[in-house]
Amino acid sequence: MNLIRMIEARQMKAKRPDFGPGDTVKVHVKIKEGDKERIQIFQGTVIARGGRGANQSFTVRKISAGVGVERVFPLFSPSVAKIELVKTGDVRRAKLYYLRNLKGKSARIEEKMKELEEASGPAAAVPTE
Repeated sequence: MNLIRMIEARQMKAKRPDFGPGDTVKVHVKIKEGDKERIQIFQGTVIARGGRGANQSFTVRKISAGVGVERVFPLFSPSVAKIELVKTGDVRRAKLYYLRNLKGKSARIEEKMKELEEASGPAAAVPTE
């Protein structure tokens, strides 16, 4: 059992941001074309996370040319070069599969406001008389 945990720990060395369902992310994916390799960015909303340990994965959904596209990425895959957190969504569910049936404005997710930024923002620094 310890041997398996040691191997998984070695696989999970890559730094990944803390994100969850409802967040908008940019996933930088390594694409191999012939003998060349390039990075392609897939930006969309995380609709699900699953798995434990080195087997974690997440599903990202975006609308491309009016068609919904979903991709499942292994979190610690060597083909995922980088994950950027663009926006943090304010949701109350772990799986957002209901977004598949929505389109337009109804498919938007509100952004979560950070309490720390509001408390330490420029308005908090202005003295009141």
